[in-house]
Amino acid sequence: MRPPYLLLDIDGVLIPFPAADGSTPATHARHDVVPTGRSADNPVTIWLDPAHGSLLMDVIRTGLVTPVWCTSWRQDATTLIGPLLDLPPLPHVDLPRPQITTSHPDGYLWKRDHVDVWLGNAPAVWIDDDFTGLDHAWAAERTAKGTPTLLVQPDPHLGLQPEHLTELTTWASQLPTARAV
Repeated sequence: MRPPYLLLDIDGVLIPFPAADGSTPATHARHDVVPTGRSADNPVTIWLDPAHGSLLMDVIRTGLVTPVWCTSWRQDATTLIGPLLDLPPLPHVDLPRPQITTSHPDGYLWKRDHVDVWLGNAPAVWIDDDFTGLDHAWAAERTAKGTPTLLVQPDPHLGLQPEHLTELTTWASQLPTARAV
């Protein structure tokens, strides 16, 4: 049986949101990138922690999870963000571009319905900063029905921390599929 998917968001996870005073964590370096649809004279400024690449590669090398971008950055995650972190090309969930004014139009994260279809009955650990209680209930229900699902929710102003990766590797290593490998 295949390892669980590691669904990885970017904004609020790898790119922290600035604090009220505009500051970002001192561990993060500034980069200007040009996402699809933007011109080179109008880049987007982002902040990334260079340590995230090696931390994520340590998790990927365990073979306990199958990494997939799950972000509104879509393919740009692989072409723009991944190389800045020395990550290999990763597939991505092909999320739509909804016309919404909140990330929770139905009380839960807008990505969830698309992720649910994409996953089918595959186990998953999903790292995103924007889950609601309804998302956590969805994960608990999937798990209760026999599809292990873990949601990891970093603080959007701090982003991904080593303890989040420890949590996911501990969880994945305890799955029956991990013991059978």
